[in-house]
Formats: sequence, C-alpha cells, structure tokens
Amino acid sequence: MQRKGGAALTTPDTPKSDNPLKRSFGRIRQLLPEKWRQPAPVIAVLPLSGTIGTGSRFSSSLSMTKVAKLIDGAFAVKGAKAVALVINSPGGSPAQSHLIMRRIRALSAEKKLPVFAFVEDVAASGGYMIACAADEIIADPASILGSIGVVSASFGFDKLIEKIGVERRVHTAGRSKTMLDPFRPENPEDVERLAALQRDIHDMFIALVKERRAGKLKGEDEQLFSGEFWLAPRAIELGLADAIGDVRSTMRARYGEKVRFKTVTEPRGLLARRLGLGAHFSAAESEQLTEGILAALEGRAIRARFGL
Repeated sequence: MQRKGGAALTTPDTPKSDNPLKRSFGRIRQLLPEKWRQPAPVIAVLPLSGTIGTGSRFSSSLSMTKVAKLIDGAFAVKGAKAVALVINSPGGSPAQSHLIMRRIRALSAEKKLPVFAFVEDVAASGGYMIACAADEIIADPASILGSIGVVSASFGFDKLIEKIGVERRVHTAGRSKTMLDPFRPENPEDVERLAALQRDIHDMFIALVKERRAGKLKGEDEQLFSGEFWLAPRAIELGLADAIGDVRSTMRARYGEKVRFKTVTEPRGLLARRLGLGAHFSAAESEQLTEGILAALEGRAIRARFGL
C-alpha cells in the first residue's frame, strides 16, 4: 500500500480481501454470541398434495405448469441445506408425474442440494413416482406407498342409449379415431391397443424406480411392480422407502436442533380471493370452477382406493 497526498493507493501486491469494511464486519462478528455467528441451517419445504393432472385453475391437482415455479423457488431458498418434499398424492397422470420428478432431479443436480421425500397419507402410483425424485424416502408409519402400475377406467353407455332410443352418428377420417368410444360396444382390438400403451408406461415406471432405488429394492419384481400398495413399515422392508419419520424430527436429527424451515407455497388462489371479495365469476371461470369440482370428486375416488 502506498500513499500519495494522504490518499491510499492500491498496488498489485495488495490482497483483494484487504477491505477495511470487511475487516470491521469480521471483528464485530467475533464479538457476537456464537448462536449469531453461525446462522442456523435452512430446509426448504415443498408440499405436494393432490391428484396429479393438468386440471383447471380452481382444482387442487398437481401439474408441471402449477408447481414449476414452486419447485424453482424451493431450490432458490437462501442458505438451504436440503429440499424436503412433503407428499400426499394417490397418483394421476403419468406424464405430469414424470415431468415433476425430472424437474426436481435436474435442480438437485444443478444446485447440489440433497432431496428428502416425506410421505404423510399416501404416495401411490404417480405420487410414488414423484417421491422417487428424492435421495431418501421417509414415511409416517400409517402412510401408504407403492401402487407401481397403470390403470385406465371408463364407462360404457352403448346399452343406455339403445334403451332410451338415441342414435349416435360419428363421422371420422382414420379407422382408429373412435377407439374406446364409450357409446359403442367394447372392441377387443381397442382393448389390446390400450393394454400395449399401458405396458409401455408400466415398463418406463419400473425402470425409473429401479434407477432411483438402485441397490435398495429387496422384493421380487412380480410383487413390487404388481400395482400392490403397502403401509410404510412393509414398504421399507421391500426397499421402496428408507425410514419412518416426519420432516421436523428427521431434519432436526440431520441438521441440528436449530434448523429452520422455509415452506414454499403458492399465493392464495383466485377462488379464495374472489369469494372473499364477493365478486362475480365470468362464464369461463364458472366452467373452470365446475371442472375443479369434478376433479376434486375424481381425486376423492382415487384416494378411496387406498382407504383414505
């Protein structure tokens, strides 16, 4: 350091860290109590609850569009040591489940942050696929995991319209455009095509679970991937989960008693704001509200499969 006319001049030999202000902060920090000198570790908590699918703006379903910003926000929490997924989902769309799972894995690798999945009520089917984004899966002893399979459900109305005297007329270009039409008798060829699609999705699901749970799976493929589901203790025995626990106690055991939790959630929804203001719905919003109610009923039916 050289002086000229009373002013300090920085020379090439001056260390870049030789900053008077920085040194002052360093001295002050040494005088602070130890609990203030060492900031508490932070865990970003991301709740993922509901059936999985695109849905409408009024539904509580999970989709990539709805949760992308929340996932990004969880991995952007300042000072985060890990991301904790709190999962309550009976499944739904395999595509949306896969998109969400891959986004979490990509950000985990990019930010070099470990991911923990905490299963509360259920992580089944697509819900379990999302749980596989975690490095460890931890579950409540009464939670349900598994259902690694693919299901499609519909109704047949061909006898109903015949009974009430309705004739349905459909004109198509392409012989498979009316595949699985609920107003026509079931076609064995259509059923076989659907089964082939299901097998492909199932194979992808199995490969994903084997990749993410490599070295941990203990059951036979025929059992693990049959679509069966289990309570957490049995799922742990089969290697589908790692431990019993909850987010608070587990994270405190891993990162210390002073760990802080930052929950990442979306702002209060449009429906709640509108109801609070007593405003009117537009025709489009009314239709979306109806779709949301129907989606909620469908989600309730899916959860009922697991006794929830």
